[in-house]
Amino acid sequence: MWNYLIPVLLLVIYIVKSINTKRNKGKLPPGGRGWPIVGHSIRWYNSVASSNPTTFVQEQVLRYGKIFSCNIFGRKAVVSTDPIFNRFVMHNEGKLFKSSYPKSFRDLVGSNGVITAQGDQHRKLHTIASNMMRPDTLKSRFLTDIQLVMNQTFADFHHDQTILLQDVCRKLAINLMVNQLLGISSEKEVGEIAQLFSDFVDGCLSVPVSLPGFAYHTAMNARKNIIGKINKIIADTRHGDTSGGGLVRRLVEEGSLQDDAIADFIINLLFAGNETTAKTMLFAIYFLTNSPEAADQLLEEHRNIRNKRLNSEGEVDMITWEDYKSMSFTQNVIDETLRLGGIAIWLMREAKEDVEYQDYVIPKGSFVVPFLSAVHQDESFYEEAVIFNPCRWVDPKNQDKRNWRNSPYYSPFGGGARLCPGAELARLQIALFLHYFVISYRWTQVKEDRMSFFPSARLVNGFAIQLTKIA
Repeated sequence: MWNYLIPVLLLVIYIVKSINTKRNKGKLPPGGRGWPIVGHSIRWYNSVASSNPTTFVQEQVLRYGKIFSCNIFGRKAVVSTDPIFNRFVMHNEGKLFKSSYPKSFRDLVGSNGVITAQGDQHRKLHTIASNMMRPDTLKSRFLTDIQLVMNQTFADFHHDQTILLQDVCRKLAINLMVNQLLGISSEKEVGEIAQLFSDFVDGCLSVPVSLPGFAYHTAMNARKNIIGKINKIIADTRHGDTSGGGLVRRLVEEGSLQDDAIADFIINLLFAGNETTAKTMLFAIYFLTNSPEAADQLLEEHRNIRNKRLNSEGEVDMITWEDYKSMSFTQNVIDETLRLGGIAIWLMREAKEDVEYQDYVIPKGSFVVPFLSAVHQDESFYEEAVIFNPCRWVDPKNQDKRNWRNSPYYSPFGGGARLCPGAELARLQIALFLHYFVISYRWTQVKEDRMSFFPSARLVNGFAIQLTKIA
């Protein structure tokens, strides 16, 4: 009897295991449901609105693993802190996944912008943007203009002045983008666009209600007015005025985009360039304030560069491309700032079809969130991951990680087909800002502050500092 019973028991066990395997196949990654209706949205918000936006996902990772499911924004979502899966998502853009943004954001940035466009239209726009921001273009068209705006901005400050650096960086970034994209340098016109753009940004993650008093309504009016200014430049160019117009004029002359597409394209670049540049400049000074050794090393690098630029008349010539490329420690500061204070802390994607990955199947239409900041602050990838330490990038074991174009462990500019086309321009602007700021001023923080990343990255009190002008 036992000779028959044991094989039968083994057969039953095998069948049960096979059935369980089939049942488990196709399931979403493990995770909780959260509260009725709101799911995990409140906990998610509390986390990203704090100084440590990864708190919620780190808690979930401890319970469920690096890929988990939850309920946010009224949708079932798959969230990942796994660098390999994040890379898989980014490099399957347009094939298995597509970008997914709230309605208010889509309406404001437009359907013909590089941020929200899909398929062939996205590839076309991304190629145009990338070609216009190649290193040779940055060297010939942007390097001098950026420095003129920097010098003009810093000339307005005086000794012992207290400023809100967040406002200064925002104004500086919009000045840079308006100058380069629209060819506008008039302080009055720049101020008008800056206010319109502030209203525009405030509505990007708002409730899409088009009634007076709602942020979305104000933002859509701001969008209309910005487009009006862009269309005027387009019309002037078509009537033979080539005296200005910046990138808008060049797009019209090249004829690669329709007029309505040009407006959306420029608005996208204004948005992406302003957010990345302004916030990274701000956060770099914020981190350096609490890292005196790094601040001293940065100052030494830029003093050496300035001393080389002294001419025979005792004046300082503008920074050259070779000077910029020699700023090795500055690049470490920028990389470390982006690692801890990167603007794109997560990506928003949607599965275009059922996606098989390892033992999971992510159903078509699922919200997929590669949480980039959680990778950047993972102790298994970076020692003392939450500490600002620019010197970590000198360590040979971190050299492969810092390749922001390809590394799964460091993705401050996204990746794949949606790698930020303006990344090199942003880095140039930030490096030049650091140069002119640290050789011109010492600063003292006069009010406590902290970071927050919702609805956009910022310092909640504006980062008030007192300037001491260097003779």
